[in-house]
Amino acid sequence: MPRFPSTDGVEVAAYDLGGDGPPLLLAHATGFHAHVFVPLAARLADRFHCFAFDERGHGETSVPEGLDYDWHGFADDALAAARGLELDHPFALGHSAGGAALLMAEAADSGRFRALYCYEAVVMPVDPPIGPRENPLSEGARRRRAVFASRAEAYANYAAKPPFAALAPEALRAYVDFGFADQPDGTVRLRCRPEVEAEIYRMGSAHDAFSRFGDVRCPVVVACGEHTDAFTPPLVARQADALPHGRMEVVPGLGHFGPLEAPDAVAGSVLRAFALA
Repeated sequence: MPRFPSTDGVEVAAYDLGGDGPPLLLAHATGFHAHVFVPLAARLADRFHCFAFDERGHGETSVPEGLDYDWHGFADDALAAARGLELDHPFALGHSAGGAALLMAEAADSGRFRALYCYEAVVMPVDPPIGPRENPLSEGARRRRAVFASRAEAYANYAAKPPFAALAPEALRAYVDFGFADQPDGTVRLRCRPEVEAEIYRMGSAHDAFSRFGDVRCPVVVACGEHTDAFTPPLVARQADALPHGRMEVVPGLGHFGPLEAPDAVAGSVLRAFALA
């Protein structure tokens, strides 16, 4: 597993998820990691060679102490992965915060990506940005349980309650298998620490991705789930309207975690989107 230098002393862990075809880089949501995309990548493997990376604060990516988690750093991580993996004009797919990261990455390095598919990208359609603020997600993250007796206990815990209960079993298994670090006493601990996840959520309203949509020159599909309680169709429509080459798609029957809930449905949406790019 290679690591590539990003900004702020971060070393980005990146992974080859396999497949045949043009390169497709996958960017995960807050609190997750690259391997939750394994089920989706498997469904895209006939058309794309898939790669993914752990954003700062997540998975195997190494970070220095005291990092402030400004979201521009996630864009830097996406660019570090694309360059380090030597991906030639890749397609890219981002979920939630990962979608915001890709939009900022393309704005910063116009032409880096061939086309983007952003599922409920965390980009509020406001200019200027609101700024950092506490919110229910940051408050909930601080209360998150970080340590379990085993991965089996963690899996059973998550499978029994929302929002993780909605995930496809193979995605949830990947989240648990790769999202915890073994401890000397035999327990397992979340790699994305609750205090880090909380700070990421607090900073989610502070970035200027929407202000820079004019610099995103590649085709972009901004998608959302029909039943989402996060980035709803009216809000995502405003994102699409503000992008120079934006188009909106609503994926029937899904919520905010669509790429992890129903990889078959989202793979179909992705194939439709990139067929037009």
